[in-house]
Amino acid sequence: MAEFFPKASPESVGICSQSVMDFFDRLEANDVCMHSVLIIRDGKLAVETYYHPYQADTLHRMFSVTKSFTSLAIGLLVEEGRISLDDKIIDYFPEKLPAKGVHPYTAKITIRNMLMMATAHAGTTYKRTSDPDWVKSYFTVPPTHLPGTLFHYDTSASHTLCGLVEKLTGMPLLDYLRTKFLDEIGFSKDAYILHDPVGVSMGGSGLMSTPLDLAKVAWIVMNGGEHNGKQYLPREYLAAAVTKQIDTAMRGNNLDEKLGYGYQFWRVRNNGFGMLGMGGQQAVCFPEHNLLLVTTADTQEDANGVPAIFDAFFETVYQNLSAEPLAENPEALAKLEARLAGNSIKALRGVGLGGNQDFAAKINEREYVLDANRMKLKSLKLSFDFDHNEGTLWLTNHLGTHALRFGIEKLVLDKFPYYNYRAATSGSWRDERTLLIKCHIVDYDLGSVTIKLGFKDDAVTVAMRKIVEFKLNEFNGLTCGKVK
Repeated sequence: MAEFFPKASPESVGICSQSVMDFFDRLEANDVCMHSVLIIRDGKLAVETYYHPYQADTLHRMFSVTKSFTSLAIGLLVEEGRISLDDKIIDYFPEKLPAKGVHPYTAKITIRNMLMMATAHAGTTYKRTSDPDWVKSYFTVPPTHLPGTLFHYDTSASHTLCGLVEKLTGMPLLDYLRTKFLDEIGFSKDAYILHDPVGVSMGGSGLMSTPLDLAKVAWIVMNGGEHNGKQYLPREYLAAAVTKQIDTAMRGNNLDEKLGYGYQFWRVRNNGFGMLGMGGQQAVCFPEHNLLLVTTADTQEDANGVPAIFDAFFETVYQNLSAEPLAENPEALAKLEARLAGNSIKALRGVGLGGNQDFAAKINEREYVLDANRMKLKSLKLSFDFDHNEGTLWLTNHLGTHALRFGIEKLVLDKFPYYNYRAATSGSWRDERTLLIKCHIVDYDLGSVTIKLGFKDDAVTVAMRKIVEFKLNEFNGLTCGKVK
């Protein structure tokens, strides 16, 4: 099978290599934690980079990009005549309805309402109940307002639509899409969607795939569901899905989420649309320029991270697009290719103390017994490998003693304590008595854990912050301790 996106120089598709360099300079200047960037124009892959330890074949958590995949499955069910967008969702799940009956607002919710985020819920229902059946929560949690009126981001709507797809097709959402087009276009065989506690695919946030997988799907959507002369997805449904169906003016602080919403697709600046996921996962299409930007990242602790990606792209690459191929610039291209090959998640940098070896040697192997704390930590110890400029933080809690390895101003790849996540961790001395450790979780749960240790005499103060959805709560808090 021919390569889906043949590789080409930026200049050959009207993109200046220096503009791309400027884009990456802007991202770095804004300290955006990128994981990958792909730029495709005229069906050719002009820019492709992965930030170590991520690689081209690394499956990445795509969060709410998953919603767009759920929308595509709904569109296919409409095309097959199995559903109508104006059907009431309660009609498909009589077994999930409460015995006392549903609230009148819930009874009015249609599939179209759910696609548009114009439901009766102002938030995600399964986060408001202990019931493990996330689909059931959609019908049992009290609604907040009349559906079909205003936009309110409702991930449980997407999840329930995914439940509908799986109920009607008898197969997982991604498998259904595979039978329709994903396998044929070379979507990763090992891609998958995480499940809720009762086994329904997390249709609002659980997709694990590669950036190139996203690019292929987004490209077909941008081209009306067609690729190489074959119609894979319903053209009429897609036209509506990527068109503004509802106003989103009150949405957050990101301009590119205030321009309207279709059927699980966002409208963005410059007459574009996109599949957008938390933390910088996105595939953004600009049909007028036959242009596609795909990124993965972790901006969860940086409210300005995603806007910084959009602004940098628009002010460097986009504003300098040419309708015609540009003259090749071998020198600029060589510099760009070297830059793309060397990208990496950034290790922490200190303040000129290096390994701070005198003080590190003083506290090396000291065990600190900690005060009672909500993290259930009992003690900690640091051990340093001065020859390799690395360290290990030993943490003892109610489950035992666990090791977190880190580099001093460099990344160390290892497993995160007892969760067994893949992790990239570095540390730096912020001053002579303060050590900062940051762990990037690069697994199906995506995020970070930051640990700050402040030493004084025979005491230590420990501050921890986790940015991971649902998990790692025992790495969030503050405590103190003394040398044993």
